[in-house]
Amino acid sequence: MKDGATRADDIFLPFETPPAPGEVIEVAPGILWARMPLPVRLNHVNIWLLEEGNGWTAVDCGLDSPETRAAWEQLIAGPLRGKPVRRLVATHGHVDHVGLAGWITARFEAPFHATLAAWLWARVTYAGRDEPTSAHALEHLRIHGCDPRHIEAYARNRGPLLKLFYEPPRAHLRLKNEELIEMGGRRWKVVVADGHADEHASFVSTSGDVVIAGDQILQRISPVVGVFSGEPLADPLTDYLASLERFRGLPDDTLVLPSHGLPFRGLDVRLDQLAHHHQRRLDIVFDSLDQPRTATECAHVLFARAMAEGQWYLALAETLAHLHRLVTIGFVRREIDADGVIRFART
Repeated sequence: MKDGATRADDIFLPFETPPAPGEVIEVAPGILWARMPLPVRLNHVNIWLLEEGNGWTAVDCGLDSPETRAAWEQLIAGPLRGKPVRRLVATHGHVDHVGLAGWITARFEAPFHATLAAWLWARVTYAGRDEPTSAHALEHLRIHGCDPRHIEAYARNRGPLLKLFYEPPRAHLRLKNEELIEMGGRRWKVVVADGHADEHASFVSTSGDVVIAGDQILQRISPVVGVFSGEPLADPLTDYLASLERFRGLPDDTLVLPSHGLPFRGLDVRLDQLAHHHQRRLDIVFDSLDQPRTATECAHVLFARAMAEGQWYLALAETLAHLHRLVTIGFVRREIDADGVIRFART
């Protein structure tokens, strides 16, 4: 397919068909696109391989599963042409991006580059993977109006991905905001932003021709921007919306390489779409507050389909993010009853 063959609202998709596991597509000179499987509805994560002459830099690696290891073995035997991974770079610390990082770095004796928060997130998640669900996490669900059956289910099982972590690297080389690094013959500016994950790193080539966006800017969906029990009063949506402005002003033909979905051109258009998407959801949740409501009640309005399909946990987290944004800008306030249950009301 020719570059720019697919167009939708000024979003151009250079490649309509992704690579199969263990295969690659060259998306720009010296940059290969590989895809790793995930055992959830969002069934893949993209990784990027940048040729370094005597080896490769890999950006993200997937989680630890037999399918992912098999895909990596195919890459090593085939498209990587026997050259080793010289460096593993992480966009952020979620398991689908760095769950196999310890295996990759040990196999190739390669350093692990990540922001401090990404490295710590991976280490903490791995360390707590076998611990029972904490009383604090269950109380977080209760005070936001969750169905007791959901709370009980969460107490038994926190999700299918939690344990798919190989032991993360015990050391890292820290990525810092605005620093310049070289990968694959290009210089890149590191853009560290919050919202989806603490200290998420994206990489903008200084020539402006390529952005490795991670989860911060996705082609078709918005990344999860949620409030969880570990930081119950966080306002990640304000952080996320602010981060979008940091990617503006690049050339119209900049190639954006997201962690999920397809590579695309039309970055400013996509930034507008993401901002509009969240503004529309802010309007919906505000309109639902004709009387004080819990976050779970609001989630049934804001994410009716997801709630009906059993995706209540992330729906609640994202609803809280929108409610907390409304609190920050002064449109909504929290009310806490005698049982500690939190309701949100218009100011």
